[in-house]
Amino acid sequence: MSALKRLFDWKVRGIRWVEIFGILCVAAMLLSVYLTKAAAARQSTRIAQLEREIDQSSMRVRMLRAEVARLESPARLEALSLQAGLAPIGQPPVVEAPVTETLPVEDEAMEPAPVEEVAQ
Repeated sequence: MSALKRLFDWKVRGIRWVEIFGILCVAAMLLSVYLTKAAAARQSTRIAQLEREIDQSSMRVRMLRAEVARLESPARLEALSLQAGLAPIGQPPVVEAPVTETLPVEDEAMEPAPVEEVAQ
């Protein structure tokens, strides 16, 4: 017991050893809290930056999907294929030739016969 009492009573330049040890522990804790807080702030900044990049990337993906939908639209592809003179597989290509002969004019004699109504 006396050895423990001597340890607590031991002084360095008028300050007890236990008080010096306590002050060092408090200083170490303050330093560790400061470093942890600074690291958390850096991580928070990095997270915000990554979230901005994700938002920009998702907007870019939406824009690219809209562009793909526009480029793959059937009406656009059909217009481009007609400009290039292409036709679907299995169908002969459409070739526009100048019309040289005229079609006969229909006579009045070729009118269809009237349809009779059937009474029920």
